Amino acid sequence: MKEHDKTVWGIHAGKTGDADTLFLKDNCVAIGWSKMGDLNTLKPDREDFKAKVAAVYPDKKAGAISNNAGQLFRFAHEMKIGDIVVYRSKLDRMIHIGRIEGDYKYDPSRKAGYPHTRAVKWLLSIPTTKFSQGALYEIGSAMSFFQVRTYAHEFRSALEGDLPQIETTKDETVAIVAEDIEQTTRDFILKRISQELKGHALADFVAHLMSAMGYKTRVSPEGPDGGIDIIAHKDELGFEPPIVKVQVKSSEGSVGDPIVSSLYGKVSSNEHGLIITLGTFTNQAKAFAKNKSNLRLIDGDEFVSLILQYYEKFDARYKGLLPLRRIYVPEPLEEEE
Repeated sequence: MKEHDKTVWGIHAGKTGDADTLFLKDNCVAIGWSKMGDLNTLKPDREDFKAKVAAVYPDKKAGAISNNAGQLFRFAHEMKIGDIVVYRSKLDRMIHIGRIEGDYKYDPSRKAGYPHTRAVKWLLSIPTTKFSQGALYEIGSAMSFFQVRTYAHEFRSALEGDLPQIETTKDETVAIVAEDIEQTTRDFILKRISQELKGHALADFVAHLMSAMGYKTRVSPEGPDGGIDIIAHKDELGFEPPIVKVQVKSSEGSVGDPIVSSLYGKVSSNEHGLIITLGTFTNQAKAFAKNKSNLRLIDGDEFVSLILQYYEKFDARYKGLLPLRRIYVPEPLEEEE
């Protein structure tokens, strides 16, 4: 089988690259999940792998169980001798490309807690600069072990001595990479908030966000609140206009006109109404608010934008709930005409 027909796999060496020496010195690739024991003792089907993961890691959620079991199953059964494996080292900043030379083996004596192994013959070590930004992004997957699909041809070509010539100004994947990273971050924020901040807890979070924006806030106690979750104002005592009455909706569906008009009915002429939802607003709700200068609707997407804008002012509790770090992503370069 020629190189261009072979499956390409990607693998990581832990968050700190602690298996880097193991991979390159011992000519292997390996993954963790030490509590799983010998994978050869499991039936060669995904359901048996899921059951084992759930049994030995009882605190994992359903999504994580399926994800972990899938990686383990692919490593033990879907990866074949002759397949290509790609490893990006954090230590030497090189892309190491090799060929799988052995079936799955369980070796609990391996250092760094990587007992599940496959023998590899490392064939090439190539600087990251020789690959497109899209290829680098794909092998930067959040998973420990994964199949490389979209840019697999670049790694196959490298083995055949035909490295692509990457021109920065024409690398269209740069824009895609930046957009994907941004969208992944926004999805993560909404998911964490929807899972961890239900009902009154979300009102507390919104009040904290508004405090970061310069408002003084009072959160209604839990229980019936008449549709108003937060009172926000600029002065210390809350006497001076404008006063903002806020309703917070933790559902991810669409907020309709009845809820919007109900809140607006509680807003006097020198006050403002604000509804924040993790979801969206119906067209009728938007139409109702369109010409009302003292009524504001903020949907999930705009809510995330505000979170990102004021994130640095959050306290440790909410930064812990939404662990983010500032990164720089490549921006497409405009070609000279």
